[in-house]
Amino acid sequence: MTSVPDVHDAAGVDPFTAVESLRAALDRAGIVLPSLGVDPQDTPRVRLVELGRIRPDVAMRLADALMRGAAA
Repeated sequence: MTSVPDVHDAAGVDPFTAVESLRAALDRAGIVLPSLGVDPQDTPRVRLVELGRIRPDVAMRLADALMRGAAA
């Protein structure tokens, strides 16, 4: 029996694809993270997504969206 690859495996996720997926999900929730992007200082071993700084009201909307999603 073969196992299905974990789509959340860090080594197997393209950071640019992750950013676009996150941007689309946030857009559906009406949330914009202006600094969202791929970290330019990343290394081939550790590829990071930069979320950036946000206003407190945006942080609350993000928390609310995550809680609604977790409850589903």
